Amino acid sequence: MVLYGYHPVREALRHRPHQVARVLVSAARKGRRREEIEDLCRRHGVEVVVVTDKALAAVAGSAHNGMAAEMRPEEAGGAAAAIAGAAAAPAAAPELSRSPDPDLVVLLEDVQDPRNLGAVLRVCEGAGVGQVLIRDRGSAPITPAVAKTAAGASEWLPIERITNSAATMEALKKGGFWAYGSDPGGEPPWRLDLTGKVVLCFGGEEKGLRHRTRTLCDATIGLPMRGRLASLNIATAAAAILYEALRQRLQGSGGRG
Repeated sequence: MVLYGYHPVREALRHRPHQVARVLVSAARKGRRREEIEDLCRRHGVEVVVVTDKALAAVAGSAHNGMAAEMRPEEAGGAAAAIAGAAAAPAAAPELSRSPDPDLVVLLEDVQDPRNLGAVLRVCEGAGVGQVLIRDRGSAPITPAVAKTAAGASEWLPIERITNSAATMEALKKGGFWAYGSDPGGEPPWRLDLTGKVVLCFGGEEKGLRHRTRTLCDATIGLPMRGRLASLNIATAAAAILYEALRQRLQGSGGRG
């Protein structure tokens, strides 16, 4: 796998330098960002190869932004272990920090556009999501294009591909999670309690959540539309919902009977 672009390469070097085989830098790329990448490579003993812009494009495509990282294969963890870990993890303190919240999980279904997937992952990382679960069938893979759109966020998020959304949700609910699905007809997020153990489910660009997934949700979340358009892009909707969840969790508001 080849990651390309400044942010994905930098975050790979910061988060998993042992998996970076080497970094390719265009001879035409100058400035602070190149110096930062080369410094990270020196620090972690990663080889830097200076190549022509044409040679870099042949490896990473035309959107490389002057640098790319050749990655070694990574060991994949099991989704079941990830779910168990999320369910068993202690509650995060309601304070603003850079630590992910193990009790805030996002489940994605049928997000087919790599740019949409990358944008959602960037939102998830910014909001401190502790786990992202992606239904494997019908969803875009985590490609270099996704990593670039995510601006390096995919390096820091625990992401698992799952085969069965319903079984996953049932396991999470048995672990004490409340499930909320994104749907245009749902309740505004500020009217729901999004504290505690919560899994937020977002459907794909075409049809939204699958019927079985929706029926397993304890409630659905919708965003009021005051303009002429009927809905928002999935990443925009995810941002609005996740940051309302973050607001509530920081304030420690809400409570379920």
